[in-house]
Amino acid sequence: MKASQTPLFTQKEDPKDAVVASHKLLSRAGYIKKQASGFYAYLPFGYIVHRKIEEIIRTKMNKYGAVETHLPVLTPAELWQVSGRWSSMGPEMMRLSDRHNVNFALGPTHEESITWLAKQYLHSYKQLPINFYQIGKKYRDEIRPRFGLIRCREFVMKDAYSFHIDDASLEETYQKMRECYREIFDECGLETLSVEADSGAMGGSGSEEFMVPSAIGEETLLLCPDNDCQYRSNQEKTMFKPQTPYSSDKSNAAAERVDTPDVKTVEEVANFLKAEKTSFIKSVIYENSSAVVLAFIPGDRDISETKLKNLSGEADLEMASPESIEKVSSAPPGFAGPFELNVKNGDEITVQGEKKNVIILYDKNLKNRGNLISGGNMADTHCINLQEARDFIIPEGEEYDLVQAKESDLCPKCGKHNLKSTKGIEVGHVFKLGKKYTEALDVSVLDAEGRPSTLTMGCYGIGVGRTLSTIVEQNYDEKGIIWPESAAPFRYYMIGISKTEEEKKEIDDLYERLIEKNISVYYDDRKERPGIKFNDADLTGFPFQITIGKNYFENKKIELKIRKTMQKSEMAFEELFS
Repeated sequence: MKASQTPLFTQKEDPKDAVVASHKLLSRAGYIKKQASGFYAYLPFGYIVHRKIEEIIRTKMNKYGAVETHLPVLTPAELWQVSGRWSSMGPEMMRLSDRHNVNFALGPTHEESITWLAKQYLHSYKQLPINFYQIGKKYRDEIRPRFGLIRCREFVMKDAYSFHIDDASLEETYQKMRECYREIFDECGLETLSVEADSGAMGGSGSEEFMVPSAIGEETLLLCPDNDCQYRSNQEKTMFKPQTPYSSDKSNAAAERVDTPDVKTVEEVANFLKAEKTSFIKSVIYENSSAVVLAFIPGDRDISETKLKNLSGEADLEMASPESIEKVSSAPPGFAGPFELNVKNGDEITVQGEKKNVIILYDKNLKNRGNLISGGNMADTHCINLQEARDFIIPEGEEYDLVQAKESDLCPKCGKHNLKSTKGIEVGHVFKLGKKYTEALDVSVLDAEGRPSTLTMGCYGIGVGRTLSTIVEQNYDEKGIIWPESAAPFRYYMIGISKTEEEKKEIDDLYERLIEKNISVYYDDRKERPGIKFNDADLTGFPFQITIGKNYFENKKIELKIRKTMQKSEMAFEELFS
């Protein structure tokens, strides 16, 4: 390919909104161009890289027995309504209506759509297992698109969905996909960590993310430093295990309300009462349009919103309004607690004309404890000497892990070492979905005994554009991108430096010889100064650079430069394809 046929679109300046290396370099090197917030055009080089990553994914998925298909981006609302996600997906789902007032979604994901397709054609256990995959566009109305291709509103994903007669079959495919993903990311030149993850709105049980360690990562990963343990988890999923167990001391002192004027937070009340934060019960209250969720956790820790949403079954939670807080606690914000609470789990309350269910959750680290302090459910009042099972009761089996784990907590797997934290970018995710969607859409086949059996599912996703960006995040220097050969637009960037038309023609002829040999080469035949060409060659980042100039015309030697090491060597032209 010649620059005169496919021009470079390099720029001297970074985009004004670019804050991470991949966004800056992909824009300056002419791979992508922002059209609107969260929407990017792929320029020729960028689209070549994108297709090469797609082909790596496609080859590996085919190797592991997956079957490629393609689903409509626009999916009917009725499928989402059957699964219950038309409302639970929240504002990130882009919704629209056609001229007949029929509702559709621009698919943020395709569980419902693929399950509908499976229902049309799967009728017997003999057809199983089967793993459908597609590589196609997704749309999510991100509240804060950022970091270029890493968080977009339009993006391409490889999403696969497997169907099984039982959990043993699902486990087998799940493990195959984990191995497949390792091979995909290895071939892309990415160093990844696989970590335990939360399934979120996808549902299901087992879930694992493939993370690229990066300082710009939006995810916090917690890792056990013990190589034998090798516990790795996303912070939102990590079970909380305190370094020192909470005190279980109890006294015979009765629960008592004390005045705490003008102090609300745990920190303020601890200072006022000269008490340790570990002896407090922190009350955290969230709500949405249908529920008020009241959670009680140890006073020295923060709530995990992800765990809270999963355990309550409520999405789109936000901090409760003063009106809702007063409804459940009879007190203004800052003074709620479990002692003599005026609502019970499952009650219904009315807040500003809206009926809402009350959901009460207790953290497991409050079970069987005494000498506790909490809000007194009265203004400017806290309660001391609280005992669980005497002054408030956590029903058996209803104590939960609600705390946000953090660095220095004990590893929940081995219990011997303190967790270390790092940041990561998610590039792939595998789920065991179970029967959430097959039950909702009534997908069953006849088993070996001729009885109907509801299928169980797995789901396996890779963000193609995000993978492209993270390759750059791990492979660049002060001069530009350094592509691994597997993803580079071309293997060679060829620069011709000529003084006469005869020399120019000879360089053109050398280029044609490379093309005849099926050598992947981009020939910069622009009428520009050599310095501009050299800078653009470094910026665009192809693995090797060929310079044909004075030394060739005098000694028949070309210069070969390795972009990663910047090492240069001289050789005969024929050595490129010998």
